[in-house]
Amino acid sequence: MQLKRCSMAHNCLQCIKYLMFVFNLLFWLGGCGILGVGIWLAVTQGNFATLSSSFPSLSAANLLIVTGTFVMIIGFVGCIGAIKENKCLLLSFFIMLLIIFLLELTVVILFFVYTDKIDKYAQRDLKKGLHLYGTDGNIGLTNAWSIIQTDFRCCGVSNYTDWFEVYNTTRVPDSCCLEFSENCGLHSPGTWWKAPCYETVKIWLQENLLAVGIFGLCTAMVQILGLTFAMTMYCQVVKADTYCA
Repeated sequence: MQLKRCSMAHNCLQCIKYLMFVFNLLFWLGGCGILGVGIWLAVTQGNFATLSSSFPSLSAANLLIVTGTFVMIIGFVGCIGAIKENKCLLLSFFIMLLIIFLLELTVVILFFVYTDKIDKYAQRDLKKGLHLYGTDGNIGLTNAWSIIQTDFRCCGVSNYTDWFEVYNTTRVPDSCCLEFSENCGLHSPGTWWKAPCYETVKIWLQENLLAVGIFGLCTAMVQILGLTFAMTMYCQVVKADTYCA
């Protein structure tokens, strides 16, 4: 009877072991892909940075590099833990993934609870960042604003007049112009985009909320699947050690 239990536990363990290995291998490869895109952005689009003056390092490239690195580390720990049937590594993988999942859940909850405060802070921070536009050492922020205003056909944070405080005169960047030309930002307001960039981007995000929601749901499902695999295999390793001791 003991031998039969040992055999069943071993078979279950082998099945879960290879499933978890494949899952974590894909997880690790995904991290490699994210890291690669982040490095590519940093190299090819190095001048494109964040719009925030408070968080100058919070660029798309840096976020992808950090995310990719974490995913690679977690995937690597999961792969080694699965193939070696190591309880310590499996538990470490489970704890790391659980912490990340709980942090993401906390951030989402806080975002919805404090939406109004986040809105006000973001607009205030973006307006503060406008004063760095075109200054030495802030080419990234300058390029970012130029791209946003050109692509979204908007001007300023909450109004095109936000730029008047920056230039201390009735002027906007050339990227605000309906038809781009050198020094077109010095012309009359009738030749500029009137839509506020903050609201325009916010509306665009709301229109694409379904895609964002699906992405978030898929991410959560992958993490829950990883947690399930890790804990199931951990339990199977404990059973195998118990029955086959």
